[in-house]
Amino acid sequence: MSAPGGGGPDTLRLATRPQPTPDPGEVLVRVWASGVNRADLLQRMGRYPAPEGAPSDVPGLEIAGEVADVAPGMRAWSVGDRVMGLVGGGGYAEYVAVPADHLLRIPEDWSFEQAAAVPEAFMTGFDALAQARLAAGDRVLIHAVGSGVGAALLQLARDAGATVAGTSRTEAKLRRAAAELGLEHPVLVRDGVFEPLPWLRHWADVVCDLVGGPYLPGNLAAAALRGRIVVIGLTGGRSAAIDLGTLLAKRVTLVGTVLRSRTREEKAELTRAFAKRVLPALEAGRLRPIVDKVVPAADAAAAHRYMEANSNFGAVVLVWGAGRE
Repeated sequence: MSAPGGGGPDTLRLATRPQPTPDPGEVLVRVWASGVNRADLLQRMGRYPAPEGAPSDVPGLEIAGEVADVAPGMRAWSVGDRVMGLVGGGGYAEYVAVPADHLLRIPEDWSFEQAAAVPEAFMTGFDALAQARLAAGDRVLIHAVGSGVGAALLQLARDAGATVAGTSRTEAKLRRAAAELGLEHPVLVRDGVFEPLPWLRHWADVVCDLVGGPYLPGNLAAAALRGRIVVIGLTGGRSAAIDLGTLLAKRVTLVGTVLRSRTREEKAELTRAFAKRVLPALEAGRLRPIVDKVVPAADAAAAHRYMEANSNFGAVVLVWGAGRE
């Protein structure tokens, strides 16, 4: 799937490329499903360059499929193993070479579509909450709680024993988050500006911000004493004014995080930690991937339009070929 950058959804095109060969330490994955993420939309628009070593014109950050080939000496995985994982780019493809230590096993009873909804959303959420030093009993505010990452953050925070408030610009998404995922405190954002309600001021021990930009002043107002704000996404903009007096008075910690640009070793470390601490909860059903829409890869433009319209609750997934269970 090729996207030259700087264009709309219709610039996405199926294209033929040579099948990659796994380098030492890598495996070749036959991709059956690819997750669609906001970063893919930004890359297509020319606003989020691919990291070094990733194809500049093929989006895609998370994949699920089967091991098709392994580099000589590989013992971690075998041909036919069902795997899911993060990639730096190029995930909209039928085959992708992936470092072996960036892959996770797919639970036995899962479909590839379910698995493709996990790596980016749940690993991003897990990493963000670790940086926020989340503890049982904390009060957590999650922006864009109906997004793929937002829904994962909500589940992870509740599973850790936190109380969660979540924002959305769409009432229907808040109702679903409450009914299906146990969101305790739904908060509707009006006119695209987050202003904490009176009860929410000084309430949040942790703020997980997937919007950025104009939400920062509201985040500071919502943060409790010694609160931790983790900025994960910038869909609302890259710049914001900050009241440093409030930051100092509340002793707030402000952290920014992104997975895509991390080194190979950092991603491997995160994958190991995730496999140990989160994968068992996914296998047990305490956490679950939320798949909103499954789209044939040939219709990737429609998937991008759907996400750009903010229509999705949870993940949008592309399937290659007929897909496989």
